[in-house]
Amino acid sequence: MDLSLLFPILILLLFIPIFLSGRKQKRQMAQTQAMQNALAEGDVVTTTSGLRGTVVDASYEDTIDLEIADGVVTTWLRAAVRDKVAQDDHAEHADGAGETPAATGATATTGELPASGATSANGTPSANGTVSDTPADSTADEKK
Repeated sequence: MDLSLLFPILILLLFIPIFLSGRKQKRQMAQTQAMQNALAEGDVVTTTSGLRGTVVDASYEDTIDLEIADGVVTTWLRAAVRDKVAQDDHAEHADGAGETPAATGATATTGELPASGATSANGTPSANGTVSDTPADSTADEKK
């Protein structure tokens, strides 16, 4: 095989994935901007910082007002909205808020420590893997 054909083939193999990923990123960015521009009052959204709120005023071009708690309204840039929460997810979350883990079928966490790397109550590692309830200072006083 001629080496003069190998170089252009290698260049194509390197640039095809770059080209395709750039197109995918542009498409995702366009979808996000369309979602941000289509926000309306009552939509539940998540911001890029992880805050969830309900849109109460979307009349401005660049900003929206989010109600993050009862009576607490903050102003955000539209660009800070990451995604719109589906109404079904929001309703399920609100319905299950007062239920106990036993009622939902989830298992409650136990207060047990892992077998390896056990620490005492004051946060110091124990040499034999057991956990002591006495503070480190009281054991030092008892030895004196």
